Amino acid sequence: AGGSPALSGGQSRRRKQPPRPADFKLQVIIIGSRGVGKTSLMERFTDDTFCEACKSTVGVDFKIKTVELRGKKIRLQIWDTAGQERFNSITSAYYRSAKGIILVYDITKKETFDDLPKWMKMIDKYASEDAELLLVGNKLDCEVDREITRQQGEKFAQQITGMRFCEASAKDNFNVDEIFLKLVDDILKKMPLDVIRNELSNSILSLQPEPEIPPELPSPRPHVRCC
Repeated sequence: AGGSPALSGGQSRRRKQPPRPADFKLQVIIIGSRGVGKTSLMERFTDDTFCEACKSTVGVDFKIKTVELRGKKIRLQIWDTAGQERFNSITSAYYRSAKGIILVYDITKKETFDDLPKWMKMIDKYASEDAELLLVGNKLDCEVDREITRQQGEKFAQQITGMRFCEASAKDNFNVDEIFLKLVDDILKKMPLDVIRNELSNSILSLQPEPEIPPELPSPRPHVRCC
């Protein structure tokens, strides 16, 4: 009497262990003209969902996904930005803290490809010089309506130092995971070994509270990435 009841049915007093916290947090920003499928790529990767008629992003939105690479647990904070010019003053504030930048165009709309130099100017003006860059030709599921060849996309990427190129389809879930995971892997490969080993609290990889407002708009960079 007065004691704890006996455990039955294979019950155990052992408590479930809390999930291992993330080792690092990385911020990735997705940019490109309106309607190229930036939101669709983000939602396919984070939630494995696809919306046929997504509303245009107003300002910025973000989602979180945790992945494991190189033996490390990485918390990805993925920022989805509006493609309309009127939001540039808002979205440009997110460039500086991004360790990876995904620049997206629609392979079926030539005007979105023609806009790429404009987006590169934004990167050169606001982003960190060591940010990893990835050019994505989206909507590969609409191959019959293609206006931009794969060779054109590859040629553009080759003109930018360190930029990778990939074609994808958010609708068909083709190359979506590969886009984000390869970008993160490239970021980790550039990190100094002592930072990876010691997980310095003041490093760019350290865990920080989730931002609620954009950081202060950075000053323009003197360095120009384009040749």
